[in-house]
Amino acid sequence: MTGNNIAPLKGLVLCGGQSTRMQENKSRISYHGMPQWQYLVDLLTSFKLETYLSCRTDQQTDFDHYSRLIPDSVPYGGPSAGLLSAHQAQPDSAWLVLACDLPLISRQSLEILVRERDAEQSATAFISPVNDLPEPLIAIWEPAGLRALWQNVEAGKNCPRKTLLNTHIRLLHNPYATEQYNANTPEEKAVALKQVTGQSLRP
Repeated sequence: MTGNNIAPLKGLVLCGGQSTRMQENKSRISYHGMPQWQYLVDLLTSFKLETYLSCRTDQQTDFDHYSRLIPDSVPYGGPSAGLLSAHQAQPDSAWLVLACDLPLISRQSLEILVRERDAEQSATAFISPVNDLPEPLIAIWEPAGLRALWQNVEAGKNCPRKTLLNTHIRLLHNPYATEQYNANTPEEKAVALKQVTGQSLRP
């Protein structure tokens, strides 16, 4: 994909999880003085990206009347449902995707993704500091990557990371890798809140 054929980049915040382990809605936790979904929307719109929230159909009234919602429209579960619903709604768009369980992510990490985007690859993603694998939910997914994900999901392989491992991607080391910290339990939430308020991060 070259020149004027580069897909327009848009923002997507994934909010459709059940938050079972956290025992509360992760997208509404306030780490930065506002619901986490709003914090992530503000980050993405700071890059002048048209930004959407991915959610379950029963969540559409949960986001303070935010108008750009993409409710799940495919018969699949997990984050693949949000990615594929966005692709179905706007198949010619690329998406800078953020999961709502990223309390420490900031503009400095996203600047790297946007600057280093390779639209000729299926995706541009960070390496996870936990397992050295691609981070599928802090990434730019190109239409080709989402088409590959769709094929895999239809074949019973419902894992965005495995799709990235089996297609051509640009893989980046993030000098701010602690920002890739996931908070999925009350204990991890407490760790993140300490980090946000300036105390040391202890995994």
